[in-house]
Amino acid sequence: MKKRPLYEKLGYTPKGKLFKAALGEFRWFTGEYLTFKSLIYYGGKVDYLLKRRFEKIEYYNLFKTIETAILLNPYHEDAYYFAQAAFTWDIGKIKDVNALLKYVMKYRTWDFKIPFFLGFNYAYFLKDYKLAAKYFKKASELSNSPLFTSLAARYFYEGGETELGIAYLKTMIKITRKESIKKSYEVRLQALEAIYAIEKAIKRYKEKNNTLPKDINELVIKGFLREVPKDPYGGKFYIDKDGKVRTTSKLAFKRPKHKKGNENGSNKSK
Repeated sequence: MKKRPLYEKLGYTPKGKLFKAALGEFRWFTGEYLTFKSLIYYGGKVDYLLKRRFEKIEYYNLFKTIETAILLNPYHEDAYYFAQAAFTWDIGKIKDVNALLKYVMKYRTWDFKIPFFLGFNYAYFLKDYKLAAKYFKKASELSNSPLFTSLAARYFYEGGETELGIAYLKTMIKITRKESIKKSYEVRLQALEAIYAIEKAIKRYKEKNNTLPKDINELVIKGFLREVPKDPYGGKFYIDKDGKVRTTSKLAFKRPKHKKGNENGSNKSK
């Protein structure tokens, strides 16, 4: 076993806290070495990964190694990248990876990719939309990316925090200089304001009737809503079985269909 090369075996790695105290200033280098060791080992298991034979990979030791690497050197970018890539999709250690990402975020305070990964993990894997919104908002603030702003607003809505999403978008509209980006925020804001108006009408209806309305039109007929708001994305609002306001557009513009070829089967214009 001892004679086997690095890419075949990994073995036990002592806990990071013990290492950290013993190594002193050498902990930075050791953290990088353990990350390198993990990457080499993992790279040597490609055949098993492709065949999804995860039992052939020392995942427990691999996670402990990368956990120690991060504790020793939280500034090393490859370590948290690898944790996100190897332990979420393959074996579903989402909460453990999130704990590592939160630790790294204390040190790499400028790095928008960490809250982005956290937002993605909370939204996609854990379905915790409130926390997803929180981390996408952080990624948006660090990167000034309109994508993260839109994601944050969307997950505020999915998490039942529509009013918070509206406040957030209004702030972003004020501080955004580029008109095209501002315009996209305004469309998103218009959609959330429409949803919020319906949500408030549903709440009043439920308080009075102790049940959900059968559809949005009932809110209008019985005076809880003046009219059915328009979805700026071109869809139609409706109420799902849980009383959540949804739209057929899914808060996105419909993509244009690809043009078909002309009679000669060519797409070239005449």
